[in-house]
Amino acid sequence: MLLSKPEAVLVVALVIHMIGAVYGSSAASDQLALLEIKSKITLDPQGALTSWNDSLPFCQWRGVTCGRRHQRVTMLDLRDSGLVGSLSPYIGNMSFLGYIFLYNNTLHGSIPPEISHLYRLQVLSLSNNSFTGEIPANMSSWPKLTFLSLRFNKLSGKIPNTFTSLMMITSLSLAGNDLTGGIPPSLSNLTYLQILGLSFCPLGGTIPDSFNQLKNLRMKGLGENGLVGAFPSFFFNLSMMEIISFLENQLQGSLPSNLCLSQPHLTRIEFAINHFDGFLPPSISNCSELEILDVYQNDLKGGIAIDFGRLQHLSFLSLGFNSFGSNDLDDMNFFHSLSNFSNLETIELLSNQLGGVLPNSIGNFSSKLSYLKMQSNYISGIIPSSIGNLLGLTTVSLSVNSFTGMIPESIGELQNLQILSLYDNHFSGVIPRSIGNLSLLTKVVLGGNKLEGTIPSTIESWKKVIALDLHGNKLSGSVPKELFQLSSLSIGIDLSQNNLSGVLPQEISNLKLLGILDFSMNHFTGELPSSLSSCTSLQSLNLSGNLFYGSMPESFSSLKGLEYVNVSHNNFSGHIPRYLQQIPLKHLDLSYNNFEGEVPVKGVFTNTSAISIIGNTKLCGGIPDLHLPKCTGKTSDSKRRTQKLSVRVVVAISLSSTVAGLALLSFVLFYCCIKKKRDKPSESRLAESFEKISYGRIFKATEGFSAKNMIGTGSFSSVYKGVLDENGFIVAIEVLNLQHRGGFKSFMAECEALRNIRHRNLVKIITSCSSIDFHGNPFKALVYDFMPNGSLESWLYSQDHKLDLAKRINIIKDMACALDYLHCHCGNVIVHSDLKPSNILLDADMVAHVGDFGLAKILSVEEGPNANASSSSIIRGTFGYAPPEYGLGNEVSTSGDIYSYGILLLEMLTGKKPIDPMFEGGLSLHSYARSALADGCVLQIVDPLLLSEDVKENSLISLVKLGVQCSYESPQDRMDIGTVIHELFGTTFASRSCDASGAA
Repeated sequence: MLLSKPEAVLVVALVIHMIGAVYGSSAASDQLALLEIKSKITLDPQGALTSWNDSLPFCQWRGVTCGRRHQRVTMLDLRDSGLVGSLSPYIGNMSFLGYIFLYNNTLHGSIPPEISHLYRLQVLSLSNNSFTGEIPANMSSWPKLTFLSLRFNKLSGKIPNTFTSLMMITSLSLAGNDLTGGIPPSLSNLTYLQILGLSFCPLGGTIPDSFNQLKNLRMKGLGENGLVGAFPSFFFNLSMMEIISFLENQLQGSLPSNLCLSQPHLTRIEFAINHFDGFLPPSISNCSELEILDVYQNDLKGGIAIDFGRLQHLSFLSLGFNSFGSNDLDDMNFFHSLSNFSNLETIELLSNQLGGVLPNSIGNFSSKLSYLKMQSNYISGIIPSSIGNLLGLTTVSLSVNSFTGMIPESIGELQNLQILSLYDNHFSGVIPRSIGNLSLLTKVVLGGNKLEGTIPSTIESWKKVIALDLHGNKLSGSVPKELFQLSSLSIGIDLSQNNLSGVLPQEISNLKLLGILDFSMNHFTGELPSSLSSCTSLQSLNLSGNLFYGSMPESFSSLKGLEYVNVSHNNFSGHIPRYLQQIPLKHLDLSYNNFEGEVPVKGVFTNTSAISIIGNTKLCGGIPDLHLPKCTGKTSDSKRRTQKLSVRVVVAISLSSTVAGLALLSFVLFYCCIKKKRDKPSESRLAESFEKISYGRIFKATEGFSAKNMIGTGSFSSVYKGVLDENGFIVAIEVLNLQHRGGFKSFMAECEALRNIRHRNLVKIITSCSSIDFHGNPFKALVYDFMPNGSLESWLYSQDHKLDLAKRINIIKDMACALDYLHCHCGNVIVHSDLKPSNILLDADMVAHVGDFGLAKILSVEEGPNANASSSSIIRGTFGYAPPEYGLGNEVSTSGDIYSYGILLLEMLTGKKPIDPMFEGGLSLHSYARSALADGCVLQIVDPLLLSEDVKENSLISLVKLGVQCSYESPQDRMDIGTVIHELFGTTFASRSCDASGAA
């Protein structure tokens, strides 16, 4: 039906009115939503929302942008506003929103699921807030979304598979959250993706092979995700890649020889703290846009053959903690090509095997060069004086090398220098006076050289220095008074093992912040100044091996923070101060002085392993364990009465005392002779004498942590063979790498696990060291019984050793006994979490001892042996030995240990590692052994060394079956340790017994 003209006009007017009403209503809805958002903000320090009121139309409110054709909110931008509060669900009502920028605030609570209603959304940035809970699973309703950033919040749970519906997304960043459950392969469907950031999330698992579909990827960040397994080679073929970052995982593989040939636009290559091996490809020279090359702490080796001269944009070079070089003069040839760079800021070559000399061309390096770290190599020769040209240097660390000659005077030109570390070299001559020009210095470490002369008075300009180490040189003369004016000194002063003399001045009171004072093994004399009591932050005081005399000042009673005091080998006299028993000391050495009188009986004096008073012949009393003579306790009145006694009585008493003394002396001599005829001191007595051990003793025992004494390395530590002092007691010393993320946690876990356990098949801990090193850095180490036969790994894969079946069975039993004790007989349940051949150590009798409790976890008895709750922790264990459930983020459990034990058992029987190249395409060591059992061909898979013996096939079949039953993929299908023990100690394998009591 056709409308007349007036009717048509009326209809159009009505439609326009209705549309206006709808838009007006929708605009009102947006305003209401904005006010609801404001109501959830509890703190607005910058006044970002002060304009959000009726005085202005809402489209003019700060941070609000509306569309031109209608009054609807299209953008909400409150970035960097310092807002505190939560995000209102009403944000989902602003249906025209296309852009949300709320990053860099302090918003908390969950991300409201109503945000999924915003189907026009193109950009959502909520990064750097405190959002919690899971990522909303219904975010898939954003067909236009191109950018999503939720990085650095506190989100948990798994990455939702619904992200795969965001087909237009080009940038996805979820880094810095507590996400677990692995990387979903479904992310590979996001074929437009250019930027993927998942770093700092404990995801675990492996990198999906399906990621080879992401052809448009330019930047990929997967650092500190707990990733394991082989690194996919296809990443090196994605031609669009600009950033490859996989820092701090457990990835394995090698860098391809054609690296950079198909990826010419790479700006960052970051594989630090993984397990990459092989060589550094010379083809990296083709990455002409490269800015960062970081392969720190891997297993790379060989020469450095890169022509760095072609990498003109390089600013950060970190090759430390690998095995580059071979202590050859040609090792440093590459160094010339680093000169004349305008952007180079950092060079880290520490802890390699680089030989050669530091070329004079170092003076041509970039004026921007700030960090030069080349410690722990074999670099020799002198430091070129041209180093003074590098005016941008803030850190120079050339320690633990073989440098000779004098410290160049030009060092004083480095006006920006903050850290100077040259310890453990062969520098000689005097400390240059120009060093006083470096007014910004905070740490000066020149110990362990052959420096002579006096300490220059020019150090008075060091107003910011916090640590000074000059130990182990040939310095002489008195300490300049200027040193005691450096009130900034807080970490410590170490002047030990020099030829310094003089007295300690009263000005020492200026060092109120000082934590460590070590003047031991010098020629200092005089009495201790009472003003030393002003150093109220002092924790460690070592004045041993000097010529100090007099009594310990009473004013020292104010030093309540003291933990370690050593004044041995001096000439101190008088009574031992009573105030020492009120200070919470951990170690007190007063030996070889002239102290007299009664030894206190409280505080540190109750622990014989924490004190030493030998060499003071006039002491008496104390606790019985000190075996000192009783004190007479005569008062002045009794003395007067004694003076009135007749000469006859006095003579009689004297004679009686003499006879008694001779009798006591005879008994002591007889007792000592008897003891000398006995065996040498047992390990337990030796352990008691080493209950408290210092960094200095560990440094000496390992010959300065010499590479020749290193017997193993791990993710968090290095292990050295050490000889403790004059006793010649050989130990194994595990030094924790506290710079590695998780290093301190590993130390605490190991201490907690080993604190109250002892078993013949566990490595015995003797003592620990928790101190600071000569540079003022935290230092932690554990001292163990030394195992002369090394690790099980060294026996399984060495041409020099042969391990017959009988020995392997005994080791298998020993490991089972250790697990039985940990899981069932030591109070709480202890899960080791990292059973592997390198952690099984063998003593002189080939008895196996389980070691390395750095990943151990203690479960309460109530949790039960198979507690398996979800966890956000980084994956525990070692790839190949860690059970599959750990890769999915599950908590550790005793069944996880059983899996590792089963894999280890199969490895010992087959001679094949679980990461052997043959195990691919779904084949594993477990399935390999299980198939052999099913096919009746066990003898075909066992180590050929075992077939040369007269062995029973049934025995081998039983052992392989045991390994298979312990290593099933599902925890519920595995044996428990009790069943393992029953199977092993049945009639089939008769030999060692397993003492469940755990007595060592």
